[in-house]
Amino acid sequence: MALIIVGLGNPGKEYEKTRHNAGRNAVQLLAKQEGLDDFILNKTANALVVKGMIEGHEGHDVSTSDVDTSCPSVLVLPETMMNASGKAVSTVVKSVKAAKNLLVIHDDIDLPLGTIKMVFGRGSGGHKGVESVMRAIKTKEFARIRIGTSAMGKKNQAKKVSGEEEIIKHVIGKWKPSEEATLKKVLKKAVEAVRLFAVSGLESATQFANTR
Repeated sequence: MALIIVGLGNPGKEYEKTRHNAGRNAVQLLAKQEGLDDFILNKTANALVVKGMIEGHEGHDVSTSDVDTSCPSVLVLPETMMNASGKAVSTVVKSVKAAKNLLVIHDDIDLPLGTIKMVFGRGSGGHKGVESVMRAIKTKEFARIRIGTSAMGKKNQAKKVSGEEEIIKHVIGKWKPSEEATLKKVLKKAVEAVRLFAVSGLESATQFANTR
């Protein structure tokens, strides 16, 4: 069964460098580093899709140790707005069993910039795109990489963003020039976590992602 890697974000040039597109940017970087073909619009899914190999990708269930380099990966960038991301995902993940091989990458205001966290089977944390995916595929039993987008506060915790207007302003705001170097590093770390997920499974990827 193919590994499905989904990068959440909003389509369109006006959103390209916004915090909400961190997940989408990570998947785009993965495709570039792996030398995959260009993304092509899948009209049925309303998503940009490319199929290819992640180096050392395991076949069938990613938790197994049997390496099968003939098993493809499918990279998906929904072309819907963030809140409707599930529509695209449900066209490529058609069962709860298939969701075991799903990895969703997304921004997270509850984590500081420079930090990523990998989770499995957790709630959405209020993220509208993740909520949409969970509703559409009728399970939360899938892996996610959360990319921090907030400023660093006390004790290495995210500086809280509160109030609906402030949250919207923050997530669709563009990265500051002073943040771009850190963003570049954290996107590279997210991509490496994806490779570990493909090669060694959830436990190894989680240990890597969740260690500073």
